[in-house]
Amino acid sequence: MKIHFIGIGGIGISGLAQYMHFKGHSVSGSDISDTIITKKLRDLGIKVTVPHNANSIDSQDLVVHSAIIRPDNPEIVAAKAKGIKVLARREALLQILDSSKVYSVAGAHGKSTTTAILTAIMDGSAIIGAESKAFGSNVRYDKNSDVMLFEADESDGSFINSNPHCAIVINAEPEHMEYYDYNYDRFYDSYKTFIKSAPSCVLNAEDPFLATLVNEVEASWLYPSKDITDIDFVLVDDEPHTSFTLKDLGSFKVWGFGKHIALDASLAILAAKESMDIEVIRENILNFKGIKKRFDIVGAEDRSVIIDDYGHHPTEIKATFESVKEYANLKGFDKITAIWQPHKYSRTIDNLDEFIKCFEGVQELVILPVWSAGEAKKEIDFKEKFKKYNLTMADNIKRANNTITIIKDKEDLKTLDEGLIIGFGAGDITYQIRGTA
Repeated sequence: MKIHFIGIGGIGISGLAQYMHFKGHSVSGSDISDTIITKKLRDLGIKVTVPHNANSIDSQDLVVHSAIIRPDNPEIVAAKAKGIKVLARREALLQILDSSKVYSVAGAHGKSTTTAILTAIMDGSAIIGAESKAFGSNVRYDKNSDVMLFEADESDGSFINSNPHCAIVINAEPEHMEYYDYNYDRFYDSYKTFIKSAPSCVLNAEDPFLATLVNEVEASWLYPSKDITDIDFVLVDDEPHTSFTLKDLGSFKVWGFGKHIALDASLAILAAKESMDIEVIRENILNFKGIKKRFDIVGAEDRSVIIDDYGHHPTEIKATFESVKEYANLKGFDKITAIWQPHKYSRTIDNLDEFIKCFEGVQELVILPVWSAGEAKKEIDFKEKFKKYNLTMADNIKRANNTITIIKDKEDLKTLDEGLIIGFGAGDITYQIRGTA
C-alpha cells in the first residue's frame, strides 16, 4: 500500500509510519516543522514534506492522521476530494495491528518504560512512545515474529483498538480528560473495554480503579506492596539499577532507580512469564538500558550530573524525584536543582495543587514558561503559588559542557554547575538541557 501519515513528526504517528515502512509499504508523511524525528524518518528513506501541503496527496491508498489534526487540514481535504480513505490514528490501529499478537501496555504513567523493559525481555516487533537506548529507536521490527510489544495510548481512546492479546495496565489515573469530556464514567469504561477485550491481562491490583475489577476479570494480579520486596538501589558501572524480589520468582535487577521502576519491571516480567522461562527473563531484563528522556543522564562529571526527564504530570515528577534523591545520595551530592517547563495550561491548572507539592525536597526550583502545545495562554501566578521554594523564574536555559546557564530577559541570571540538575517537561526543555536547542 501507499500510506501517507499527517503529523508524522509525533512520536506515536512516527512509530506507526516506521513499522509500516519496515513491513514493505510505501510510506510518506508531513508535519508543520522539521524535527529530529522527521530527520530520522528521511534517513530511513521516508519522504517527509514540511509544512502540510495538498500537493503531498497524489495516489495514496490510505491517509492516517494524528488526533490533533483538524478536519480542514489541506491534506485531509485533498485526500477526501480524491476519494482516498482517511483514518485517524485510533481507527488505523485496527488495520495495522489486526494480525499481530499484541502485548498492549496502558496507563497514565510508566507506559514507555514498561514497554521498553518488555522489549528487552521478549523477541518481537515493538512500537514505543519513546526511544529505547538498547536499540536507539522507538520502533523495532522482527519479520520472523507475530509478537508486537505496543505502548497503547488512552489520550484519544486508541488503546481500545490495539487488538490486545495481553493487556498490561500499570495504573488508570485520570489523564487527558478533555478527550473524555471530563466524564469519569466514560474514561473508566474505556479501560474496562480495553481490559476485557484481551484474552490475558496483567494488572496492578493496588490502583484504585483496577482494584474494583479483581472479582470481575481473570488476570495476573500484582500487589506491589507485598509482591515486590527487598527493593535496593545500586550503582553498576556508575549507572543506576534497582534490585528487587518478585513474588516467589526470585530476585531481579533492572536499569533505573525507584519503586516505580520495580513496579514497571514486575508487570513486564509477569506478562512475559506467560510464554517464557523465568531464568531467560531474569537474564534478558539486563538488556534494558533505559529510554531517552526518562531519567536520562545527559551529562556527568565529578561535581555535577545533568538529567533530562519527560515527567510532565505531578505523579510522574514525584516518583522520579524520589529516584533523584536516592541517586544524589549515592553520588554524594548535597544539592538538587529542578528545572520545570510546565506542559499545557490545562494540565498545569487542573493539577496545580499537586505540582506545588511534587518538588518538595529540592534545594532550588527553576520554572520556565509554559509549553502551550497549541493551547491559548492563561495566567498562572507561579511566583506566588511556588513561593515556598527557593524559586527562580526564567525564560530559557542554555547548556555548555556540564554547566547550565539560567536566562531571563535575555540576561544571564546564574549558572548551575554543582550537584544534581534535572529538567522536567514534555516540551523543548529536552533540547535546551541537552544543548541542542
